[in-house]
Amino acid sequence: MSKRIHVVTNPAAGQPEPVLSILNSAFRPAGVEWDVSITHEFGDATRQARQAAEGGADIVAAYGGDGTVMEVANGLVGTEVALGILPGGTGNVLSIELDIPQTLEEAARLLASPDAEVRKVDVGQSGERSFLLRAYVGFDAQRIQLTTREMRDRYGKLAYLIAALKAISESEAMNYRLTLDDEDVECEGFTCIVQNAANMGVPGLSLVPNGSISDGLLDVIVIHGLDPLSVASALGNIADTPLDPDRFHHWQAREISIATDSPQPVIGDGEAWGETPIAMKVRPGAVRVIGPGTT
Repeated sequence: MSKRIHVVTNPAAGQPEPVLSILNSAFRPAGVEWDVSITHEFGDATRQARQAAEGGADIVAAYGGDGTVMEVANGLVGTEVALGILPGGTGNVLSIELDIPQTLEEAARLLASPDAEVRKVDVGQSGERSFLLRAYVGFDAQRIQLTTREMRDRYGKLAYLIAALKAISESEAMNYRLTLDDEDVECEGFTCIVQNAANMGVPGLSLVPNGSISDGLLDVIVIHGLDPLSVASALGNIADTPLDPDRFHHWQAREISIATDSPQPVIGDGEAWGETPIAMKVRPGAVRVIGPGTT
């Protein structure tokens, strides 16, 4: 029985390539039945994914960046239909987290392959909003807000560094009041990161090397400062040395609430979620994702 794959395509994705031709060359020889839909605005990908799942698709694939992938995942939460990832954005962090090939042709061949496997991954949730990667509060949220599509198209990943330098000049430390499951915590910091996926967009690069997108937990990190020593501690942790507790705090929890003395911006997987206070939780194994086999 042939696979039925529906591809949700973001035409504004960052990679200029003949998408339909590449997909056809991967799917047709494998006997895959496939079709596509095109997104025009936020919310289209979630709606199209849900409709494809209800219409009998075996796999709904997202072609675009991490924002498109998250929207498609939103439409598949609670279903048995698998998510396919076809990297086409600037960062493609989730595909790196899951060891998915980084070229469209190889990723499409993976979806068509009988050797591909399905992996259940966790989803972070805040009200009706979800995230697969991470949510940011404070400095990091401001940094992402300052990274415009025009900057990404012009500078690629360097755009995030340019925006970070601007955000540093506009940021100040604040008091965080956290509830982590049943524990109340208070600390000062410039930013709070709630991670579902550990990878930071480069293979092996992670603030929490032992973190997992399938462990049923969210990692909560508060960074005390934006000084060179804090950056050095982060780089040391990437090399598997412990985070300096004088510069970082790290916890794991299933349910989290975050409040700050003054309202701070919140970003979830690249989308603006408003301001603090905010509550989040993890939904273990809520999405099934196609990935490479273990053999």
